[in-house]
Amino acid sequence: MSLAAALPPIHNPAIDYHAIAPELVLAGAIFLVLIADLALPPARKWWSMVVAFVGVLATLATTLTLIGSDRVTFGGSYVVDDFAVLFKVFFTSVALVVLLLSMRYVRDGRYYQGEYYFLVLCSLLGMMTMPSSRDLLMLFISLELVSAPAFLLVAFRKGDPRSNEGALKFFLIGVLSTAVMLYGMSLIYGVTGTTRLAGIAASLATPVGSSSLALAAILFVVGGFAFKVSAFPFQFWAPDTYEGAPVPIAAFLAVASKAAGFAGLLQLMFVAFLPRADFWAPIFVVLSLFTMTLGNLVALQQQQVVRLLAYSSIAQAGYMLLPFALATTTNTALNKEAFAAAVLYILIYAVMNLGAFSVVLAMARESPGIMIADFAGLGQRAAYLAVPMTMFLVSLAGIPPFAGFWGKFFIFRAAIDRGGIGAWLAVAMVVNSVISLVYYLFIVREMFFQPIAEPVRALRSPATVTAVVLAAAGGILAVGFFPSLFAHFPPISTLIGR
Repeated sequence: MSLAAALPPIHNPAIDYHAIAPELVLAGAIFLVLIADLALPPARKWWSMVVAFVGVLATLATTLTLIGSDRVTFGGSYVVDDFAVLFKVFFTSVALVVLLLSMRYVRDGRYYQGEYYFLVLCSLLGMMTMPSSRDLLMLFISLELVSAPAFLLVAFRKGDPRSNEGALKFFLIGVLSTAVMLYGMSLIYGVTGTTRLAGIAASLATPVGSSSLALAAILFVVGGFAFKVSAFPFQFWAPDTYEGAPVPIAAFLAVASKAAGFAGLLQLMFVAFLPRADFWAPIFVVLSLFTMTLGNLVALQQQQVVRLLAYSSIAQAGYMLLPFALATTTNTALNKEAFAAAVLYILIYAVMNLGAFSVVLAMARESPGIMIADFAGLGQRAAYLAVPMTMFLVSLAGIPPFAGFWGKFFIFRAAIDRGGIGAWLAVAMVVNSVISLVYYLFIVREMFFQPIAEPVRALRSPATVTAVVLAAAGGILAVGFFPSLFAHFPPISTLIGR
């Protein structure tokens, strides 16, 4: 008998190329950006952004062809469903906005444009695979593909010590959290014998899931993801990192990177670890309370706007963590309500925060330090920026009739339906929202109620930045007056119970 005949047959899992078509298109765009950067003369390097923009636009168009799909490939490790498609559309949309914001900023700053757009697209590729990953290995690879390019993007302002410091902190704490998370995942595999999320859930539902080793593994994984979403006590990297990064990258980290972390965390907690919700839900009570409270209290002391928005982002992460604290092992309807509330808040938060960072970017050309005092008289100098900025800030605080109110309302309703600790968490969220309104109004006061020296000089914003600001303002108004635009999305909670 020949050696070939004696070996067992090799079974290659069938690959659904339509399911991974968006990622393939994006990977092609990444290579085209590199080729364009090599071929273009220095004066034409900005065309790399055009190539990247068209590539992401093609990725978005390909993603839209998957709406309503329910596809499984790579032996069940990769799934395309409503949840995955929703986040893929979200990530590509955010990337398009960030590319528009980056064009003038990167070109005027004389940065290496090809490398910049290459790294942004690489991080986006990790985000695209994150919501489809139904396996611990896939989740880990996706998360690291999101984070590794971000370390370099934060340090892109090489001559600025703040950029180098922020990138170093981001890298060191990121490596530590990755090690903790990976150790937890290895323990999960040792306890359950599988890396598939559905298989982990089935194993944890048995007496094996109540062992000390299994609970410790869950704790390690939660700790690793807490860093990714800048939750207490792993939030220390965020303010320095956001301040040191280029402003478009600060927006990218605050919105898309944070959302990618939550996309992975939602799958882990509401699918793989749901049978042990009685153990980890109280942990999220503490994480949510401390994250929102610390973020808001420290934001009150900030004078630099990007640092203020960084602490605001930490506080917002606390609100997003609140639905995790509502999870139960018995009430599927409540779990779905909490899951949907978290997803909807992530989407609404993205519009508000992108709009706020866009106004900051418009200010950055004239006032590189971007202090609160630099916003003095903006209502007279550029009302088309000041009015939307006011809308973004009060929406972040949760004031009606803007979109932020409905985002918090969905979470508040889920907390009240939970009862018990959920009601106390709802009260804590309302109190923290009132605190946040104070520091948001600091900026509003400067824009409209602080005198400025004569003569008044008009502020000119790049057309792309102005377009993003106005589109975001229209978005939060539309959702504020017509909340059904978000409330009647496809059933994003269908992930639960797979």
